[in-house]
Amino acid sequence: MNDRVDTKVTQAAADLQQSAFFMPYTANREFKQAPRLLERAEGMYYWTPEGRKVLDGTAGLWCVNAGHCRPKIAEAIAAQAKKLDFAPSFQMGHPIAFEFAERLAAIAPKGLGHIFYTNSGSESADTALKVALAYHRARGDAVRFRLIGRERGYHGVNFGGMSVGGIVSNRKTFGTAMLPGVAHIRHTHDPARNLMSHGQPAHGGLEFADDLERLVALHDASSIAAVIVEPVAGSTGVLIPPKGYLERLREICTKHGILLIFDEVITGFGRLGTPFAVDYFGVKPDMFTTAKGITNATIPMGAVFISDAIYDTFMKGPDGMEFFHGYTYSGHPMACAAGIATLDVYAEEGLLTRAAGLAKYWEDAIWQLKGSKHVMDLRVIGLVAGIELNSREGAVGKRAFEAFTKAFDKGLLIRVTGETIAVSPPLIVEKSQIDQIVSTISEVLTTIA
Repeated sequence: MNDRVDTKVTQAAADLQQSAFFMPYTANREFKQAPRLLERAEGMYYWTPEGRKVLDGTAGLWCVNAGHCRPKIAEAIAAQAKKLDFAPSFQMGHPIAFEFAERLAAIAPKGLGHIFYTNSGSESADTALKVALAYHRARGDAVRFRLIGRERGYHGVNFGGMSVGGIVSNRKTFGTAMLPGVAHIRHTHDPARNLMSHGQPAHGGLEFADDLERLVALHDASSIAAVIVEPVAGSTGVLIPPKGYLERLREICTKHGILLIFDEVITGFGRLGTPFAVDYFGVKPDMFTTAKGITNATIPMGAVFISDAIYDTFMKGPDGMEFFHGYTYSGHPMACAAGIATLDVYAEEGLLTRAAGLAKYWEDAIWQLKGSKHVMDLRVIGLVAGIELNSREGAVGKRAFEAFTKAFDKGLLIRVTGETIAVSPPLIVEKSQIDQIVSTISEVLTTIA
């Protein structure tokens, strides 16, 4: 780091020491002593305030699928802000909310073409859970109240999503306020049998899914409203479902009249080389949640894709409000404008399927890290990868976090969760940039004790 850059960083740290900003999911005191700031972005890159160029290896937070600051999206947002900045969605509507819903339905898997707008993945998860409960009541089966999540699952930070999620820190800190009537099936991570698997692991698919039958036997199927899982668990380390797992979950849910919900906040909009993980795995849930890539992260938005059967059940009820739920910003005009422009970019550049053409190159590149210092497992699917490191004794996560900070210093943004490095670049990534991501991680790992 040269003297000019070093001075700027030192000054930034001094300026932030008393900042009013209480940062999310961040060690605030540590960060403000040595801040990592991003000032602008374009395409595959960020720039820091001191002018350093940083390759985005994580699509922001799994969300900037089309790359940064796309003119078409920015122009659509600006034009909408000048025309209609806000319109209520309660007992009112505006045209582009309906237009965007039709556009989303057109790329949705068949039979999942009804859209309920939210503002985030967390809200999408809670909305889907509420739809499930309300659906069973609408069909005269109100005794189905129980919600089933999965260990190591992540479904956002609202109380519903945290309750069905399986993040230890959430349960430790907020456990007294979790929803009642929630249970969890086993997670699918099985390092004893599946380390260094290519694609979907071979072992455990049926037995892990059959754990749902254990909960059915314990609670009785008549009490269970829904099961929610991520097709690929991203935030807990890129956990890829074993072969047959999702198919068996679908089979069990269908047998017992339980709704199956997929959380596609990360896998949605091209991450696996198909529009949604539903398409990739060929397993159809009753609902799936989205956010992040729905607007290329330019305006906060989410959506729940709901099956025709569920929607039709609501529409057959008494006249009046069918679903007592919504948000002030549901279907916000600028978010809808951003979403429509995002879908245009995806379509014009083939981004919803581009990862399929890069998947082999991506996998081969990531697998060059096999045998690298500290690497204990590699998990790759679509255009996402998890690189799990061996932990230091008594310091789980410290090694990966050191890799994160050193990679940033070398001009690469990665993400870490626990002891796993997660990489998921924008879908516009080129092969040379994939090479840079892997070579930088490789170099960083050699410098870490």
